[in-house]
Amino acid sequence: MVPHLNSSSQNPTQTPSAKASPAHVSVLLEEVLHTLAPQAGEVFVDATLGAGGHAEALLARLQPGGLLFGIDQDPSALKLAGERLAGFGEAFQPLQGNFSQLATLLPEGTRPITGGVLADIGVSSMQLDQGERGFSFMKAAPLDMRMSPLNPLTAAEVVNTYNETRLVQIFSEYGEEHMSKTLARRIVQVRAQSPFETTTQLAEFISAEYKSHGKHEKIHPATRVFQALRIEVNDELGHLQTFLESLPALLAPCARVAIISFHSLEDRIVKQFFQAESRDCICPPRLPVCQCGHVATFKVMKGKPLQATEAEIKRNPRSRSAKLRVATRL
Repeated sequence: MVPHLNSSSQNPTQTPSAKASPAHVSVLLEEVLHTLAPQAGEVFVDATLGAGGHAEALLARLQPGGLLFGIDQDPSALKLAGERLAGFGEAFQPLQGNFSQLATLLPEGTRPITGGVLADIGVSSMQLDQGERGFSFMKAAPLDMRMSPLNPLTAAEVVNTYNETRLVQIFSEYGEEHMSKTLARRIVQVRAQSPFETTTQLAEFISAEYKSHGKHEKIHPATRVFQALRIEVNDELGHLQTFLESLPALLAPCARVAIISFHSLEDRIVKQFFQAESRDCICPPRLPVCQCGHVATFKVMKGKPLQATEAEIKRNPRSRSAKLRVATRL
């Protein structure tokens, strides 16, 4: 498993107004544009704006008369995207907040959303590359991992205060870490003498534990634990569920929604939501008569989720684990 990242960034097919670093590449850009099929005059939402790569490509196709709201909880991302998209004028409307707050962030006059919604889930390449944010173990930094400065919880607090049982649960569920029990027990023992403070300190500790148990990994031994900590700190799965549940009430008939995920847990949540919302009844099979009264709200794109081509993976290895699921509001 690799760390899951969203991709909101630059792509060679995008318009010349981009100011983001060329290292940042928008994952599955052509697939997103094809399935969302933005048309001039429509209203769209990029719910995870990042550096603005997907937003830029969408905006170019929404003109004339179209409008795109870009949501991000990271002020630095909003600033960068704002600079990149300045040429679109008032057609681009930045909104600071978590994508789970979509229902409250959107101005009343823009509902229902006529075009569609895009969400590119996970930590962005831009955030990962900012070593001081604590998302990566490649550079010494405080154990932070917050996507929003308003979030009071840090990775340091999780590592140094959560009990052993909870750490095991986080490591195993969010990181699918097969040494979760051993690592949690040892973390509790070590922190009693000296708390974990930096990314490299924690990463080196995990590497040493793997070595002492004769374990060898193709990826860095700390990868899964860091992923698990980030998901816990930012409540990523909880926010994703809230975001998905808000969509039926916000989308106009025939509006599209596209979700890019990089982690099996996220993809499972998206898949199960779309499956449930594409059926008129979600009662347990054992019930002879429907009692839920549920009405289908989405038509889901059939087949397996779209994934990056070999050519894209060669250009951008981070796209390898990306999965795109698409549905249309009934």
